[in-house]
Amino acid sequence: MPFSRIYKLYFSPNRAYIRSLENLLGFVPGNLRLYRMAFRHRSVAVELKNGTKNSNERLEFLGDAILGSVVAEILFKMYPYKDEGFLTEMRSKIVSRANLNQLAKRLGLDEHIEYDNRMIGHNNKQGSLLGDTFEAMIGAVYMDNCYNFTRNFLINRIIKPHIDIHTLELTETNFKSKIIEWCQRHGKDISFEIIANEEGENSKLFTIQISVDGENCAIGRDYNKKNAEKLAAEKACEYLKI
Repeated sequence: MPFSRIYKLYFSPNRAYIRSLENLLGFVPGNLRLYRMAFRHRSVAVELKNGTKNSNERLEFLGDAILGSVVAEILFKMYPYKDEGFLTEMRSKIVSRANLNQLAKRLGLDEHIEYDNRMIGHNNKQGSLLGDTFEAMIGAVYMDNCYNFTRNFLINRIIKPHIDIHTLELTETNFKSKIIEWCQRHGKDISFEIIANEEGENSKLFTIQISVDGENCAIGRDYNKKNAEKLAAEKACEYLKI
């Protein structure tokens, strides 16, 4: 066992925290500051001199991109004969906020998150806190190591033991109902609008744009109107992290 690992686990002033992270991650972390940041919600963030806040939002942004990349690669190799629409739908199921929330709870991330109970109610905790923290943790693993390390961590520590991709494939998700219900629950206006195609495109192609509170969230295109709405709703759910 390397001396640095022995020191961190048995002699470091932070050894209790390091051991808890090792149990969670399966390896001894290098830069503790990154992981403390990953588990710090914006409700307890302190504004720094440069105007930024020391919360996990930047790491969440990074982790979201890395997770999406690894999942896309896995699906591309697992389903060599499926089209882009199928792969996009499967990725959305895997990285959906509901799925990441369940995964984060299963891993025990809720025991590590630092947040203000007065500002975070039960609904918010169930809605985004856990999944956001999971993505921030992935961002921290990447910054602490490298892409290949993080890719292997996700595949062997997270996806293989905790995500049944074939079961998700058989699970039908009604993304249109999902986003409509979400908007109703949060008091937001949603619209599905057919917009004009670009010049030279087939006139039989339907292009559906979804807007939430006036913000354009996603566009879906298909030769079947219902399928175009489904694609748009799926992309909107991913954009809004529902």
